[in-house]
Amino acid sequence: MDPISFETHPDRYHHWRLTVDGPIATLQMKVDADHPHRPGYELKLNSYDLSVDIELADALQRVRFEHPEVRTVVFTADLDRVFCSGANIYMLGSSTHSFKVNFCKFTNETRLYLEDASAHSGLRFLAACRGTTAGGGYELALACDEILLVDDGSSAVSFPETPLLAVLPGTGGLTRLVDKRKVRRDRADVFCTLAEGIKGKRAKDWGLVDDVVPRSKWDQVVADRARALAAQVADVAHGPAVALPPLAPTVDKDRVAYKYVTLQLDPAARVADLTVAAPDGPPPADLATAELWSLRAFRELDDALLRLRFDHPQLGVVRLRTRGDAAHVLAHDEALAKATSGFAREVHQLQRRVLKRLDNTARSIFAIADAPDSCFAGVLLETALAADRFYMLIDGDEAIAVRTSVANAGFMTMSSGLSRLQARFYGAPEQVSKVLARGAEGPIASEDAERLGVATIAADDIDFADELRIAVEERASLSPDALTGMEASLRWVGPETLETKIFGRLSAWQNWIFTRPNSTGEHGALTLYGRPERPTFAWTRT
Repeated sequence: MDPISFETHPDRYHHWRLTVDGPIATLQMKVDADHPHRPGYELKLNSYDLSVDIELADALQRVRFEHPEVRTVVFTADLDRVFCSGANIYMLGSSTHSFKVNFCKFTNETRLYLEDASAHSGLRFLAACRGTTAGGGYELALACDEILLVDDGSSAVSFPETPLLAVLPGTGGLTRLVDKRKVRRDRADVFCTLAEGIKGKRAKDWGLVDDVVPRSKWDQVVADRARALAAQVADVAHGPAVALPPLAPTVDKDRVAYKYVTLQLDPAARVADLTVAAPDGPPPADLATAELWSLRAFRELDDALLRLRFDHPQLGVVRLRTRGDAAHVLAHDEALAKATSGFAREVHQLQRRVLKRLDNTARSIFAIADAPDSCFAGVLLETALAADRFYMLIDGDEAIAVRTSVANAGFMTMSSGLSRLQARFYGAPEQVSKVLARGAEGPIASEDAERLGVATIAADDIDFADELRIAVEERASLSPDALTGMEASLRWVGPETLETKIFGRLSAWQNWIFTRPNSTGEHGALTLYGRPERPTFAWTRT
C-alpha cells in the first residue's frame, strides 16, 4: 500500500469547501463520492472516510493560522436533507482492524481540536444540520458549541451504530452525549438504540440539539447565531496571519526525513527510530513565520506520528532521541512564552496538541539520551516525559543532561488535565517543584535525573547498550494487543476527563468490539450491511 499523505491544501480539497467572510468561516461538506481514500467504495450521502477527515483537519489548522479574522466556523452541507450520514460503512467493512482503530482515533483527535479551539483560541463552532445527521455526522455536530437542526418533519439526529452495525459511535459520541451535553442517561439509552434517530421538538427537548428551525427561517437563523457566537470572543487576540507551507518530507522505503524530524524504520526488528533536531540558532526577532522551529518541528513530528500509525502498524517500539543545542530549544520556549500575539498562542496550542498525539499513539515509546548532543530540554523534554520509559547514559563529563524551561511548568497538559511532570509524580506532587527548581539551576545530568525521578534508568557505558537492547527486544516480543491496553491505562494516570474517557474507551471497545463476530464476523452486522442476509448474533453476554 502507498504511504498516506496527511498534507493537503484547500486548492486540492475534494470534500470540503472553505470560505471566509470576515469573522465568519463556512466549511461546507460536499463529499465527492468518486474520490474515496482508496478504491472499492463510494462516499454516498456525505459519508466520510480518512480522506474527508484529512481535509477537515487541514482546514481547521488553516483557520487558526491563516485566517485570524475568523471568530465563528459554521459547518454546513451541500446536499439537501442530508448533513452527514457518518463514516462510510463499506469503508469500515473492508478495512483492516488496525486501520479502523486508527481512523477512529484520528477522527476523534480532529473533533477534539474543535473543542480545543473553542476553549483556547477565540473560535466558536456552529453545526447547521439542514438534513439527516447520523453516526459520525452527529459526532461532528456534538464537537461544536451549538447545533441547529432543520425542522422539516424528516431530518433527525441519530446514533445507529448499535442497532445497525453491532458497534458503537467510535469518535466520542456516547461520552459527549452524557458528559458534555448532559443528556439524561435513560433518554440517551433510548436514543442510541433507535436507528431512525430523533427529530424536531423532541430532539430539542431532550438536549440533543440546541434549536430546531423551520426551513423558511433557516438561512437567517444560522447567520444570526453565527454572528452572536462570534461576538462572544471578539476580544481574544488573533494573528498575525501566517501561511502554512507544505512539509515536503523525503520518503524512502525505510526512512521519512523532514527538516528537523527523521523517522527511520526497521521492519525486521519491529522498531522505529524517531529523532527530533533542535533549532539551528536562537529564535528570530519576529516569531510570526511558518519556519519558526517551534511550529515547523512540531508540524513535522505530528506528520511523522500519523505516518507511523497508519503506514507501519507492525512497528511496535519507537526509540525516541533528540539532537542539537539545548540552549536554542530553551531560547525558543522563552520567546514563545513571552510573546502575546495570537500566532504565538496558536504555536503553543499546536505543540500541546502534538504532544497529546504522542501520548495517544499506540506504540511502546522509549526515550533515549545517549550522546552529548542529546537535547531533551524544555518542550523536547516533554517528549521524554510522554514516553513509557526514559533511558539516560551516564558519561563522566556530565554532558548528557536534561534541561527544564517554562514549557515544563504546567501549560503542556495531557488529556487528563495534568502536566506530564504532575502525572509522573502523581503520588509525590511535591517532586514537581523540586524538579523545576533544580532545572532552574542548570542542566540535570543523568544520575541526578534518575535520582529526581525524571529518568527511568541511568547506566554507564558498560551496561547501557546491553540494557537498552534487551529492553527493546523484550518489548518487541510482547503482544501488541496487551501492550496497547497496558500503555493506555498507565499513561492516563490521575483524574478522568472527557478526553481520557473517550480515548480509554476507544482503546478498549474498538479493539474488542471491532473484532467480535457479532459485528465483523462472517455473519456479523457490519460485514452484511447492505446485503439481504440478516446478521447472526452470538447471544452470550460476557
